[in-house]
Amino acid sequence: MNSALPIFALAISILTGGCAAGNDVATTPAPESATCSDQALGSFIGQKASTETGAALQNTSGARTLRWAPPRSAVTMDFRPDRLTVSYDDAMTIISARCG
Repeated sequence: MNSALPIFALAISILTGGCAAGNDVATTPAPESATCSDQALGSFIGQKASTETGAALQNTSGARTLRWAPPRSAVTMDFRPDRLTVSYDDAMTIISARCG
């Protein structure tokens, strides 16, 4: 059995929530003026990417939208002050969380 299969399945389950809008996943509606702040997100680096961690990241940052960036994936470079982009590695470990 391929050992990457469980990781792939978890990644798919995380990403399919935002399928209709790329990888952007809006959870709780934020005010229109909401902006993201990545100042307090350092403690999430090294944690496992999951739905629960994503919700905590979004809540802590105040971001209106959460975008997961899987390994070796391309993401748009357009700036959105209300968006949080979270990158993770092949082991589903968060390696960065940044606004924009």
